[in-house]
Amino acid sequence: MTVRIRPLDPLTDAELIHPWVTHPKAGFWMMQDHRLEDVERDYMAIAANPHHDAFIGLVDEEPAFLMERYDPAKVELVGLYEPRPGDVGMHFLVAPTDTPVHGFTRRVITAVMAELFADPATARVVVEPDVRNKAVHALNEAVGFVPDREIQKPEKKALLSFCTRAAFEAAVGAAV
Repeated sequence: MTVRIRPLDPLTDAELIHPWVTHPKAGFWMMQDHRLEDVERDYMAIAANPHHDAFIGLVDEEPAFLMERYDPAKVELVGLYEPRPGDVGMHFLVAPTDTPVHGFTRRVITAVMAELFADPATARVVVEPDVRNKAVHALNEAVGFVPDREIQKPEKKALLSFCTRAAFEAAVGAAV
């Protein structure tokens, strides 16, 4: 399985990701009622934000996941925790499929984390999934995240969790 991550182009990729972010299994993405124009608008706003980026993940050259990277000191978590130099926020969403592959999502999150830690400036990855999203909590822990505490965001109660480079390397058994 080869993974490649490329920047998301809101104008050309909105049609691709619209069914992903509105799929019933993407409920925690909170875009269930979004029309194509809404998805395009939201990702245009991300593209225009110097502290937030979106990417398409390709697995064997097929679009398979969405990844977002953000500066938690500037967006998403402002005032909700004490940011440290080298903190990078992350969201990821695997495209829905009728033929799930065992272990695929874990391979995707591992690739996402490797991509983030490929930047030597990244010291720690920060996530804030919904407290009810038990599946992603388990995935996060599998790649080295440690839950810190619950926080109240405007749109959800979230589980603030952190993963250092060392914790990621220990969890996946490889140096980054």
